[in-house]
Amino acid sequence: MNTNIKLNKANSYRLSQERLRNKALMKGVNLIAPETIFLSKDTSFGKNVTIEPYVVIGSKVKIGNNVSVKSFSHIEGAKIDNNIIIGPYARIRPGTKLESGSKVGNFVETKNSKIKSNSKINHLSYIGDAEVGKNSNIGAGTITCNYDGTKKNKTMIAENVFVGSNSSLVAPIKIGKNSVIGAGSVITKNVKKGSLALTRSKQEQVKNYKRKRKK
Repeated sequence: MNTNIKLNKANSYRLSQERLRNKALMKGVNLIAPETIFLSKDTSFGKNVTIEPYVVIGSKVKIGNNVSVKSFSHIEGAKIDNNIIIGPYARIRPGTKLESGSKVGNFVETKNSKIKSNSKINHLSYIGDAEVGKNSNIGAGTITCNYDGTKKNKTMIAENVFVGSNSSLVAPIKIGKNSVIGAGSVITKNVKKGSLALTRSKQEQVKNYKRKRKK
């Protein structure tokens, strides 16, 4: 491609971004370091929204009131309701709906999932093709194993569920309300409401163990 054409395209993109940022600022959106934030022409903002530096918002994103998007987050094809915190370092992929009061924290990825009100996925998790009920907590390192190599399967997590850290939920699966998943579990069967489910091998301990050392 001709260098002049490349420069013209770059300048056109830069100018379009400036216009979108100015439009957001005029609407009252708090863009911190606006030159580092990238928006789409169809991005919709509510009131009292703060976007921290180095955030990318792709197409088809609607953001409600009292929302904070922290640095290095990427959002596309998602609906964000009111009173929500996202990031830092969150990836919100298409088909995600975050309901009021929910939180998606650092290094969390969501895709084609509904996170209902006041539920939290604070860090280091992948939630795909899932529904998380109200007032549930998803522990660090939790993933929904949604793809079996042929099709995407659903994970249904009811309300008031606590999922312990480093758990794998193998879809299709349903986790009943008020249940607990023990940390480090691989859950392959439905969990009834009010139950504790865990899969964990027995811990072995060798007393007075002597480590091998290099000669």
